[in-house]
Amino acid sequence: MSSASAERERRELLIATIAGLLDGVRHVAVGASSPIPAAGAMLLRARNEAARKPPVRMTILGSKQHNFFTNGSVELFDCAAQGRVDAFFLGGGQIDGFGNINLVGTGDYPTTNVRWPGSFGSAYLYHLVPRVILFREEHSPRVFVPKVDFISAAAHTPEVARRGGPYALLSNMALFDFASERGGFRLRSIHPPYTAADIRANTGFAYQEPEHVPPTAPPDAATRTLIRGRILDELAESYPAFARSMAEAA
Repeated sequence: MSSASAERERRELLIATIAGLLDGVRHVAVGASSPIPAAGAMLLRARNEAARKPPVRMTILGSKQHNFFTNGSVELFDCAAQGRVDAFFLGGGQIDGFGNINLVGTGDYPTTNVRWPGSFGSAYLYHLVPRVILFREEHSPRVFVPKVDFISAAAHTPEVARRGGPYALLSNMALFDFASERGGFRLRSIHPPYTAADIRANTGFAYQEPEHVPPTAPPDAATRTLIRGRILDELAESYPAFARSMAEAA
């Protein structure tokens, strides 16, 4: 198998895993730079249509075809405040074992050594959206740290009432559940060919690990066909370069 084909299959596993994490939601919102989460939401929508389940409403910021808002993020924030966004995706330059994320930079703020784009609406949406999936492809100790250098969005705020928070953490190596009562992560599955030792070596924060950690289930043939057909066609409007790279790997 070529490296391009292997990369496509890795992405397809992530897309199928995201669709499973979104099962049961009615409205999913996705940022403008999130092709894999968007593909997962599209896959869920297609599956629900085929099974005649309740429809999935999907919002991709910046999209014309997959966005019913006319005023961008302003309407998204208002919709979230009304409790009408069920799932959202957040990432970060750093994510710690408590579920906090850092989108500002590394080092002592405000004299950070490295600066990233900034928090935008992450703290707001983290409080309001019930099912926030933390997604970062890179799985390394520099990303998954014991404690973030700056908290752009806090996972736990006991002094402030909230209905939102982390639901799961997905990387290119593994899937973690978030246990809100314990305030930390629990390893749910490992993406082949990685092992539990690989996850420990590349994760900078402590997490719970069951005695047996199953492999993440790969998508079946029907799901791969759906991703390579309808889903890539739908993705091309908002993420043309990503859709093209996936198609060219065939």
